[in-house]
Amino acid sequence: MKAYEIFREIQPETATSVFQYLRDEQREVYTASLSTLAANRKLRPVFIQRKPGPAQIEWLVKNIKLKTSDEIAEHVIQLWLMKAHQEMLTQFLDGVGIEHDGEGAAEDIPDELDAKKLKTTVDQLLKDQDAEAVRIYLHVFQTQRPDGWTELTSLIESTPELQFGEAEPPAPAKEEKPAAKAEEAPAEEPEPAEEDSSEEDASGEEE
Repeated sequence: MKAYEIFREIQPETATSVFQYLRDEQREVYTASLSTLAANRKLRPVFIQRKPGPAQIEWLVKNIKLKTSDEIAEHVIQLWLMKAHQEMLTQFLDGVGIEHDGEGAAEDIPDELDAKKLKTTVDQLLKDQDAEAVRIYLHVFQTQRPDGWTELTSLIESTPELQFGEAEPPAPAKEEKPAAKAEEAPAEEPEPAEEDSSEEDASGEEE
């Protein structure tokens, strides 16, 4: 699963919290991400920057889900994990026996993972950490090798808490009536953009 696809699968509030964290704690990365995504949509960054903070984040969340945004999505999600969830990363790496720099970054990653250690470690992570953050991290970790790790693939496939879309109680309630519309909302949702609304409307469609 690629980074932009992960953003499509995670809960909306989690995606919002990723960019809120960058805005509050990693301002340079936030600004660079906004500029890159605006350029990808053929918009001037200032057009997004003059929106209020919540509207900026809403726009970022919508556009990070595009296939063309995969590179910046990967950078954003990795930095969020490294900075906002460092304890979770080190707990995982220690548990499976991978040496790291003390901050969750590992250079020498083995070709195989011990399935027993992996299960024990992940079970503990699900008890100690936010389940969605664990789910995101393990899917991102899988991207460190072209085909991931078979041991981790098997664990994800046998553990509902690690699967995207398995436990999303809010979704059915929202999609009860306007099922088709709910799906279109992220793609078409034009921001209240005053005088330049035509510029965003032309560029804000998802694909």
